[in-house]
Amino acid sequence: MRTRLLDSMWYHNLTRHLPKILLLLNYKNLEAIISQAKKHIANINCLLKGVRSEISANFIYSNNNRVIITTNKAAAVSGLKIIGKYVKDIDNVNSESILSPHLL
Repeated sequence: MRTRLLDSMWYHNLTRHLPKILLLLNYKNLEAIISQAKKHIANINCLLKGVRSEISANFIYSNNNRVIITTNKAAAVSGLKIIGKYVKDIDNVNSESILSPHLL
């Protein structure tokens, strides 16, 4: 648990000046997303590129029961919807427990 806290602090410091998208979810969903973060970043970027968005996701990290996705620019509503829909469609994630994503 201490390692996770240090990793979370490291990512927070590294991404301090980047726009962030916040997703609130339970611990089980958090583990499902964080365990395959690289795959999810690639898939999110593919979806954003498909709609010709200028936004790209950089990192996914966790902080308490939150998943934070850093992006290169502040996401518009359409970008938030795409990311929210993708996260809700992940196989091992209970979509009913995820609140709508918002900027942090």
